[in-house]
Amino acid sequence: MRFFDLVLALLPSVASMTIRANKFTPEILLSAPRRSAGNPNSNGSKVLYSTSTYSFEEHAKASEIRMLDVKSGETSLITNAEGASEPQWLDDETVLLLSEAKEGTSVKIGPAKDFENSYDAGTIKGSVGNVKLVSVDDGVYGIAVTGKATPSGDLYNENEAKKPHSTGRVYDSLFVRHWDHYVTENRNAIFLATLKKDGSKFCLSELKNTLKGSQLESPIEPFGGTDHFDISRHGLVFTAKDPELDPATHTKTNIYTITAKNFWDGLSKDLPEIFKVPIHGFEGASTSPVWDEDGEAIAFLSMRTDGYEADKNQVFIIPDYASPGWVVHLWGTEDGKGSWDRSPSSITWGYNQKIYFTAEEAGRVSLWASSSNFNETTRTPHLIVKGGAISSTRLLKDGSLFLSSASLIENSLYSILPASAFLETSSVETYYSLPLDDGESEDDVANRITKYVSSNTRSGSTFGLSRKQIDEIWFEGAGNGSYVHAWVFKPSTFKKGHKYPLAYLIHGGPQGAWEDAWSTRWNPAVFAEQGYVVIAPNPTGSTGYGQDFTDAIRGQWGGLPYEDLVKGFEYIKENLSYVDTERSVALGASYGGYMMNWIQGHELGRQFKALVTHDGVFSMTAQMASEELYFPFHDLKGKLWENPEGWSQWDPSRFAGNWATPHLIIHSEKDYRLTMNEGLSAFNVLQVRGVPSQFLTFPDENHWVLKPENSLLWHEVVLDWINEYAGLEKYTEWRARTQGAASSE
Repeated sequence: MRFFDLVLALLPSVASMTIRANKFTPEILLSAPRRSAGNPNSNGSKVLYSTSTYSFEEHAKASEIRMLDVKSGETSLITNAEGASEPQWLDDETVLLLSEAKEGTSVKIGPAKDFENSYDAGTIKGSVGNVKLVSVDDGVYGIAVTGKATPSGDLYNENEAKKPHSTGRVYDSLFVRHWDHYVTENRNAIFLATLKKDGSKFCLSELKNTLKGSQLESPIEPFGGTDHFDISRHGLVFTAKDPELDPATHTKTNIYTITAKNFWDGLSKDLPEIFKVPIHGFEGASTSPVWDEDGEAIAFLSMRTDGYEADKNQVFIIPDYASPGWVVHLWGTEDGKGSWDRSPSSITWGYNQKIYFTAEEAGRVSLWASSSNFNETTRTPHLIVKGGAISSTRLLKDGSLFLSSASLIENSLYSILPASAFLETSSVETYYSLPLDDGESEDDVANRITKYVSSNTRSGSTFGLSRKQIDEIWFEGAGNGSYVHAWVFKPSTFKKGHKYPLAYLIHGGPQGAWEDAWSTRWNPAVFAEQGYVVIAPNPTGSTGYGQDFTDAIRGQWGGLPYEDLVKGFEYIKENLSYVDTERSVALGASYGGYMMNWIQGHELGRQFKALVTHDGVFSMTAQMASEELYFPFHDLKGKLWENPEGWSQWDPSRFAGNWATPHLIIHSEKDYRLTMNEGLSAFNVLQVRGVPSQFLTFPDENHWVLKPENSLLWHEVVLDWINEYAGLEKYTEWRARTQGAASSE
């Protein structure tokens, strides 16, 4: 019995889905309710969450903040006010959330059962988010939010900002633009305030910019959020780029603390000095700083190598906030690699010297546990919950863990790992004294004791999907003795003895992985329901298979991973009789898009009927236009002028004379990581060579296509393109035919 295999037929679904899918289509994918990670109260009896849906009929998005009653399984509306966000528990019955206001952002507080009777605790003159709360004293809370700060340190307010007469911008350093926007003088900052009871209501104090005058920025763009800082009754811990290094060519970030015994009492005065935590020998990115439940100790993650964003995260603990220079490296080794060969992505403190991590493991984001007692650092973390993709872990007051997760067939699952599941051992062993069923392993038993709270899609059945559609394969790779893992996703109509065309999906990164996780951008189920067997391999460079496997892609972009994909295709051809490799298509985005362009110029490209490149690299030298230059500098073993042969060796444009397979190119104008010229160049080559080709672009999208209407068009164009060459009915023709038949009835 696997982690996501249960059909929750007896549990009410939080989502009020209006249809049960007969065929999982892009419209269903994009219009289905999207539910946030759950935010439980202290005993886990009630869960706050936000949900959003998109209507293609009304061309509008609707959002709600709701509360789930765990015992009954019923949900109630907190608010559907436009601009309401980030619900937090102030106590077990009281909710705090942010709401857009004319002046900026309103902090609203009210009873969970009757939030219509909420009140404004205060208004913040600017746009803020990433709320965190901590109880400081009876009737007193500390609150942290983040927002843009002006050079003077004030919260930026777009409505009050002076409009320039010219649109010109002058830069004298790197980072002219980042991800999808041009960099301005305003920087992210962490603002603190207190909430104090005045009679029966809380009042918000004036916000204080903790980073004013420091040259530091946190959270770090473009993806940093609440994982980049944390607060306790003793102060603030955060991560920020090293201000002495150029952020475009370095990944080094530092951990900083601002602490005091009576920290929040002194918030109206000058804050304590910012302290930079020393992490000797670790010059890469440091992330995920978190206080323990007592507000005394801090844990965080750090990488050794500057300029390498996919280096292994290792775990550090500051045992006493009052001595932040005392840092303990858990599971450290003399060679610096660490004895735990996994790269954790988040940390959650437990009780009784327990500490939990999420980390990738063979295509899953699983939960691990260990002792936080730094005197027991020889015992590496132990796997306690396996797969699909755990996104959030919350500690309840009884020591249980509330988990938010997803899988390839489920877009939101809430569950609880009871504290009673753990044996009280210093090594936090979790092989339970429960009988094994036939064929079960200890991992299966660990998953069996997890209490399921709420499935947004009834384990995929709302979408017409089931776990039976998913398999896994391992095949021998290009590296000596290495094996490559791949997910196999079959159509829901799969029948033994039938053959289905292959959709070969190549992931981005390249230091990334296809996981047992939900996606609204590259969802294997959408392709499988068109009639494909989808195979998504994790070749050399992928994460979750040991750091050596990840590191092996350096200087090998078109080498070992390409050989892995060739061997994977041969394995499919020889071993999966239900796959028709004569009707194969291949698709990829980012590095996967690079690989499509590389495949197009090499022998494997002739094995496919059609290819799809989304925001991929055409010319290696064009990566000098990227914002985060440390990425190509690391992966290609040096700067362009230091290693021109290394840059040229894996350049897809060198093999443009071989391009012959029909090819769809997609590239958006606001993609500043890989500029749009890359897509245009590839399309121009195809057109000049007379290769059947199309070009799809969006002027308002970045490296990803996020707007629902744009995403629907993306799916229509992609599915029509590959279906035509794979011998399947075009998606738009199928939709018109079935809708026409339905309307005639």
